[in-house]
Amino acid sequence: MKRVAILGPSTFSEEATRHFLGENFTYVSYKLISEVFNATASGETDLSVIPIENTLEGSVHLHVDWLVHEVDLPIRAEWVFPIDMNLIGYPNPDAEVDALNPYRHIRKVLSHQVVPAQCNQFMKQYLREAEFEQVSSTAEGVRIVSTLQDPTVAAIGTAIASANYGVPMLQREIQDHKDNMTRFLLVGKEASELLPSEDMKTTILVTLPEDYPGALHQVLSAFAWRRINLSKIESKPTKKKLGNYYFYIDIAGTLDSVLLPSAIQEIEAIGCQVRILGCYPSYPYIGS
Repeated sequence: MKRVAILGPSTFSEEATRHFLGENFTYVSYKLISEVFNATASGETDLSVIPIENTLEGSVHLHVDWLVHEVDLPIRAEWVFPIDMNLIGYPNPDAEVDALNPYRHIRKVLSHQVVPAQCNQFMKQYLREAEFEQVSSTAEGVRIVSTLQDPTVAAIGTAIASANYGVPMLQREIQDHKDNMTRFLLVGKEASELLPSEDMKTTILVTLPEDYPGALHQVLSAFAWRRINLSKIESKPTKKKLGNYYFYIDIAGTLDSVLLPSAIQEIEAIGCQVRILGCYPSYPYIGS
């Protein structure tokens, strides 16, 4: 079976990946996203799963940077998965619990760096006085809480982490919005057999020529007059020179069509550099 690198164990990445790929793969867990990327880049695993964008927070910039600057791993598929954040820890040991804030005893919260933006309202209301400490994954935060067994230290993570590490669930679904979704990418040097999808995407990087007035307008025009839908366009620094940017563009369409390759040829003709990150199937979330 093919080996798939994930951030884990007991993370949202693991939940999402098992839901999407099933049990026909061998899953290998790593604590750091750099280890996930490097495992596939080095050939230790066949594929990697990368959380790339969230409904509330937008792009996960660190992961985009790794995909663009650090490794050469084509995108093979994308899917979305609902994210339910949960407060996990130990109850207030005091006999008298604050009725207005039953979590006032918590002094430190552990989780991944993207979590506060997704649970902002709950944290402001109940955890305002708690210090937030970033750890490598939501599951790592729960693991640390399980070893400390200190009621003043809690984590925000998955229900599966709560069960696996034996730490009580203090409050379920504390994210700001119930339709909180995360988009995941499957990346790897070789394609994997997946179910067919009616939706196809192509992701490209476009670097504009220096000192070229109207270049971005010409790039967008190449897609516009062909009626090619750009589902996402985001500017990012090239990290080579201050003020020099590339554009990360998701396109609804496939390179097998006639229009998209011709659009790419047109923007290359005006001096833009184009790098194709992948042409791949896109899958919506289908509940269990």
